[in-house]
Amino acid sequence: MNPSDEIDTLIAKHPDWRGAALANLRRMVLEVDSDIVEEWKWMGAPVWELDGILVVGNIFKTKVKMGFMYGALIDDPEKLFNGELGGNQRRSVELAEGESVDEDAFKDLIRAAIAYNRSKPKKSRPVKKEGS
Repeated sequence: MNPSDEIDTLIAKHPDWRGAALANLRRMVLEVDSDIVEEWKWMGAPVWELDGILVVGNIFKTKVKMGFMYGALIDDPEKLFNGELGGNQRRSVELAEGESVDEDAFKDLIRAAIAYNRSKPKKSRPVKKEGS
């Protein structure tokens, strides 16, 4: 199964508010840039990438979480980040039943994550020496 199908299946397994919330957040992510790629990693997590990981989605019993890999390093002027606030790298947007997120502000976070990924120096592969 391809990653997009895996994400569809995850959403379908949660026909309550959690599946609807993840589907809506997914839509927002994908609307930001047509080059964003959906992946399926870590034994069951939807991941959206563009020049690196942007955001990881998770469904829990009482919340839906969108974890930004480098959230601590990007601006959040609307203060959407409400989880993982103590670390120096990750931040997350966590929604409980009945909660929503400002779509424009969320898309701005995705744009900021893309800009951050594009600003990072590219890792170069070591050059293999002859005879090694």
